[in-house]
Amino acid sequence: MCELFGLNATRRIHANDLLKEFFSHGNEHPNGWGLAFFYGNAVSLEKEGENSCRSRYLRQRLQSDIESDKLIAHIRLATKGSIDYKNSHPFVRSDVQGRKWTLAHNGTIFDCDVLNPYIFRQEGRTDSERILLYLIDRINEAAQRKRGPLTGKERFAVVEGVIEEIAPGNKVNLLIFDGEILYVHGNLRGGLHYSCGEGEFIASTRPLGRLSWDEVPLNTLWGVEAGEVRYVGASHEYEYIEDEEKMRHLFLEYAQL
Repeated sequence: MCELFGLNATRRIHANDLLKEFFSHGNEHPNGWGLAFFYGNAVSLEKEGENSCRSRYLRQRLQSDIESDKLIAHIRLATKGSIDYKNSHPFVRSDVQGRKWTLAHNGTIFDCDVLNPYIFRQEGRTDSERILLYLIDRINEAAQRKRGPLTGKERFAVVEGVIEEIAPGNKVNLLIFDGEILYVHGNLRGGLHYSCGEGEFIASTRPLGRLSWDEVPLNTLWGVEAGEVRYVGASHEYEYIEDEEKMRHLFLEYAQL
């Protein structure tokens, strides 16, 4: 449906080869691409509602050296929302403490009542953007109850609670970054992989390059910091099983046939 790529490391990694391979899948996911780089609490966001294989800007961008210790990339196969910039991932929003949150989603929310009110608040039309808006509200509520900023452990608990709330019946493969922690979650078997080295963590929908890859544990949120898995959530029961008929109806609805 979409593909995800994320990097979290203690040093800057030369990422051109991995990103070139990742974005070469654009013909299978032709409805937009995005790149987010992180510098403390600042986010540099580059994206287009265009096939990554056809983007002149991206082709030129990948010809320059790309070295980063933290980044998220996405290619989109649309099921909800038009093909344009505002519906391309990643999405970025700030919480009440000024912390910037960045989200990229591979999946579809078929039914989730808590996300429906955000249809009237979002800038685009994707279910993915609604996840981020709901998460920010939950973070803000937790900070207001505490009357101060949340610790990493407290933020992780909020993200875990949101995922468990929205996961039933829905596909929620996610990469989220809050300026410190990269949150990694997949509930589709075989839908998200990771590679670890010393001070280096890479996540990708599909294995890339010659690295050694393993599957991200199903239905379990990870929190990665400084290239290491620092937080591990409890395993939930909401594995997503692909339903061809359900997806066919979704694509027909999207195509307005």
